[in-house]
Amino acid sequence: MTAADHPSVDPEGPVAVLVNPTAGRGRHRGLLTPVISRLAGAGREVRLLEAQSADQAETVCRTAVAGGVAALVAVGGDGTVHRALQAVAGTSIPFGPVPAGTGNDFAGDTGFPPDPLAAAEVIAEALRAGRTRPVDLARLTGPTGPPRWYGAVLAAGFDAIVNERANRMRWPRGARRYDLAIMVELARLRPRRYKLRLDGVPYELDAVLVAVGNCPSYGGGMRICPDADPTDGLLDVVVGGRLDRRTLIRVKPSIYQGTHLRHPLVSSHRVRTVELAAEGITTYADGERALELPVAVTAVPGALRLLR
Repeated sequence: MTAADHPSVDPEGPVAVLVNPTAGRGRHRGLLTPVISRLAGAGREVRLLEAQSADQAETVCRTAVAGGVAALVAVGGDGTVHRALQAVAGTSIPFGPVPAGTGNDFAGDTGFPPDPLAAAEVIAEALRAGRTRPVDLARLTGPTGPPRWYGAVLAAGFDAIVNERANRMRWPRGARRYDLAIMVELARLRPRRYKLRLDGVPYELDAVLVAVGNCPSYGGGMRICPDADPTDGLLDVVVGGRLDRRTLIRVKPSIYQGTHLRHPLVSSHRVRTVELAAEGITTYADGERALELPVAVTAVPGALRLLR
């Protein structure tokens, strides 16, 4: 992004609000009006941005930001936040997440209350006070194409493979599809050969779990990178080595508490840059389908200004 097309804050502009009406399977739909009311309490015009697809969500956010806004707010889960981040990452435009999805890991890990109305009030108060706080983001690049940004965690192992399987399935619907995808991939589980470069130091190993965290959590509260801190300018890389099926099933529940790091086959590394390669894996960032391996991930300190 060049200086000519780098968006900046329009102090007289509206607060653009990206709304995902299907977030959280629609259970927060009735809260949209009071959320908007609280945001309007900051004394700014509120402009709703509605999208029918993930790609459209990115487009409307980029268009709004390019046209001049005072801030961007995302009402939804981590997927909605992820799409909004593509428009504001690396800019001075303030951002606020209102957690209203199935997984709200980025909002929770950056200090927002879990209640959508309370989070909206925090954002409105920050708008009134003109207050923002810098947090880091991760910049994801592949051999071709533009970079992607993410706020929470990049999955590049078993969980990414399960997501890819679930997204290809047409039946069953809802959470049962994901459960079935887990069963199918557990039956096919095998360690894969990874090539890592951590701050330039090469490693080659067999693993079934690989995650690169800017924040600790993904998947609705699983603390896969429990020591990750989105204000330290670093990434946490967690690797689960040659875990067999039975061991993975035993270890998986401990991820919610972050105690899986105690297992002898699980290791954690804190770095500024990660290069990651393996055959046949598509990564998932903030729960959204991202880039196929190989990729490079870089911690970008203060890449986002949070309304908190």
